[in-house]
Amino acid sequence: MFVAPFALLFLLVYVIPILYAAYLSLFQQKLIGGNKFTGLANYTKLFQDAQFWDGVGRVFWFTLIQVPVMLILAMALALALDSKRLHGAKFMRVSIFLPYAVPAVVSTLMWGFMLGVKYGLFGSLNKALGTDLNPFGPGTTLISIGVMVTWAFTGFNMLIFYAVLKAVPRDLYEAAALDGANEFQVVRKIKLPALRSSLVIAVIFSIIGTFQIFNEPQILPSLVANSGITTNYTPNLYAYNLAFTGSQQGYAAALALVMAAITIAVAYAVQIRGLKNAFDH
Repeated sequence: MFVAPFALLFLLVYVIPILYAAYLSLFQQKLIGGNKFTGLANYTKLFQDAQFWDGVGRVFWFTLIQVPVMLILAMALALALDSKRLHGAKFMRVSIFLPYAVPAVVSTLMWGFMLGVKYGLFGSLNKALGTDLNPFGPGTTLISIGVMVTWAFTGFNMLIFYAVLKAVPRDLYEAAALDGANEFQVVRKIKLPALRSSLVIAVIFSIIGTFQIFNEPQILPSLVANSGITTNYTPNLYAYNLAFTGSQQGYAAALALVMAAITIAVAYAVQIRGLKNAFDH
């Protein structure tokens, strides 16, 4: 009885949509005859779709670079706050976490206006210095999106790490001080090992989040020109355009399910490997 409300919502908003997407993925929209059952034809087509794999590759490299940078920065900030050597630590903690509370759409609009060369900060700098810097050029757009995502989620991960560090028994620090350990040794021998299990969770959530990136590439083309963002820039954006612009709901459903399977496989591999290493230590 206690589990029933959760089970009902889980069924309605999670299980049934997945089953419906799986059902849609077995059909194709034809010019003549409308929707027709085609079995696994959408999946066969998808695995041969260069545009899909181009988006997957872009997201993969984005994840490989952005996630470590964000988590290293979050750990450094958590360690700095936990050191009790910073003035205004409470204000800093709230300030660093605050970007996480900003909706993704608002964050994208803000960064688009700020870094845009037409009317933003870089536009003013280019006029003042006579330069031609463009953070949203075809070769730098993904880097700018990485900066935006890092700004938004570093504070969230920092708070997780900081909470773990606050739970470390003070007796360990006192024992380390009696043994003559310096600050660097305390960080390396006590604090970093304490963060291992939480780091695994943060990596998994970050991978899932970056694989689902959508808001930034969807909104930025309307703010900046020549950004290099195409309809297949990320898998989620590709699925959206297929479903709502190309009227290919079946193909979009197949893409979404395959992308979900890839995300689950990567997250599961990281979880198994990460938790194994955490418990081994």
